[in-house]
Amino acid sequence: MPEPLLDLLRAQATAEPADEIGERILDAALERFSTAGVRRASVEDIARACSINRVTVYRRFASKQVLLQAVVAREAQRFFAAVDTATRELPQPADRFVEGVAIGFGLAREHPLTTRLLADEPETILPVLTHEAEPVVGAGRTLLAALLRDAGTTAPDPDVAAEILLRLAISLLLTPAGAIPATDPEELRAFARAHLLPIAGL
Repeated sequence: MPEPLLDLLRAQATAEPADEIGERILDAALERFSTAGVRRASVEDIARACSINRVTVYRRFASKQVLLQAVVAREAQRFFAAVDTATRELPQPADRFVEGVAIGFGLAREHPLTTRLLADEPETILPVLTHEAEPVVGAGRTLLAALLRDAGTTAPDPDVAAEILLRLAISLLLTPAGAIPATDPEELRAFARAHLLPIAGL
């Protein structure tokens, strides 16, 4: 992938939002979902936090579930931008990828929304990361495939490789217990080198 396009992806985390009201709604929704939980957070609460009315929220997001999907998709974009920032100075693409796996799982486990919903409302987060996961998978696949192409992947189809890696990451986040190490950073690095680098084509 040409470097200017990757720079564009990296800049998305700090660029001025295309829809300032929409970004305010997403910010307020993230805060309410993380502190009160999705069940207890109402669209009225979120609208009040933005100093707008709920009709304005519904014009942009048809339901609270659609709003949750949008929040998770945006957080996925921010997640990849943060991993890229933390690893881009490493000289070798394989090292950047392996370190990104270790850092990424740590960020995902510690994210306030993930922590809250997995602990208290698994029935809320599961649809967003399973049968309703296309917004998350789509956003993550696009960004991860861009990073793989920039790193010089030899994978036959970087988009397919990115989706395989993303779906595995979601599965490990939801079900960390098992033979695959999902909590220890050093074990994750070793696992990534042995099993994920070939999929990534690095």
